[in-house]
Amino acid sequence: MFDSLSDRLGAVVGKLRNRGRLSEADVDEILAEIRTALLEADVNVTVVRNVLARIREQSVGEALSKALDPAQQVVKTVQAELVALLGGETLKITYASQPPTVVLMAGLQGSGKTTSAAKLAAWFKKQGRQPMLVGADLQRPAAVEQLRVLGAQIGVPVFSAPGDPVQTARLGLEEARRLGRNVLIVDTAGRLAIDTEMMQQVRDISQAVSPRYTFLVVDAMTGQDAVAVAEAFNNTLAIDGVILSKLDGDARGGAALSVKEVIGKPIAFAATGEKLDAFEQFHPDRMASRILGMGDMLTLIEQAEEVFEKEEAEKTAKKLVGGKFTLDDFLDQLQQLKKMGPLQNVLGMIPGAAAQLKGAEISDDQVKRTEAIIRSMTPGERENPQIINGSRRSRIAKGSGTQVQDVNRLVKQFGEMQKMIKQQFGGRLPPR
Repeated sequence: MFDSLSDRLGAVVGKLRNRGRLSEADVDEILAEIRTALLEADVNVTVVRNVLARIREQSVGEALSKALDPAQQVVKTVQAELVALLGGETLKITYASQPPTVVLMAGLQGSGKTTSAAKLAAWFKKQGRQPMLVGADLQRPAAVEQLRVLGAQIGVPVFSAPGDPVQTARLGLEEARRLGRNVLIVDTAGRLAIDTEMMQQVRDISQAVSPRYTFLVVDAMTGQDAVAVAEAFNNTLAIDGVILSKLDGDARGGAALSVKEVIGKPIAFAATGEKLDAFEQFHPDRMASRILGMGDMLTLIEQAEEVFEKEEAEKTAKKLVGGKFTLDDFLDQLQQLKKMGPLQNVLGMIPGAAAQLKGAEISDDQVKRTEAIIRSMTPGERENPQIINGSRRSRIAKGSGTQVQDVNRLVKQFGEMQKMIKQQFGGRLPPR
């Protein structure tokens, strides 16, 4: 996610790390590179202008001269601005004293609103809550059926009734109370574009169910076009936060980096994959670190803990950051890591991994080939890949149904990954 932006800003950070003293001309040069990176990411022009002004104010003159390490001071400033753009702090979810806690979902048709409603329900369920979904989108054909299918997949009941969407939402609230469900998520109708009828309907539903949270679902791939959508909805509804859908796609970052600055509302959640569990609370500080190539070990460990038992999770994390695992260990971890979502996303949480493995193919098919290659090795080869010479590579390739270059690529990338992780952490886990 945000690959292009991350590459550009990561390069800027890399340059700064190799610099000591900075002149104002140096700062202006760096700001020009940041400006280009943000505009190419489709960040709103006004937002870009404001961000650059704030970075420059904190990076020149007296602030620059007093800094012990001016270059690192600029890096710190850029990171702080990214965090602020992305929302500042993680939105803390609280619950109604008199259940259910009502959540209203709004957004344009095609934004991923219905799927996001189901993903949010799955997230609440993981928090120990008893959610229920209401299909109040009676406009789009098969919208309610889609919600029922998704609800069945996650074990969450779905309520809907034909006729009036406002009455459906009201009846859904009554049904949630009758069943003792403590979270109610209402899916509303969208349109291909903003129109008066849709806005009035969403407003009427909001008045009928009095939501504790109103979330606007925005397609992360729409760039700064999302700003106009967010403004329109925020002028009609009291938006509490934004849910970014399709963040795992070819998102340039414009939506994520523009919405908070323009409407003043944080990004609450983000969908990071197609699966219904590929959904997480949005942490601005962690995402800023990922964008700058600094990784996100806290999220990595949290996801590991969700998949493994605590003891196993700690062991897994230590192997990942300790650089002491063999190809046998790597095969075991590969099986477990697949449970944590797309491997590309997992590696993006490891500082420096994206740069080290740039251009590497990390698809499901590649993972299967990797597993086949490792299984074709002898125990000694898995323990010490350095002994794998030409004849061994040919044998391994034949046994795994791959090409010699595939074996070469795996051995090389494994060595680079192992070296990089060891250099980054020296066997130490970040504090929790």
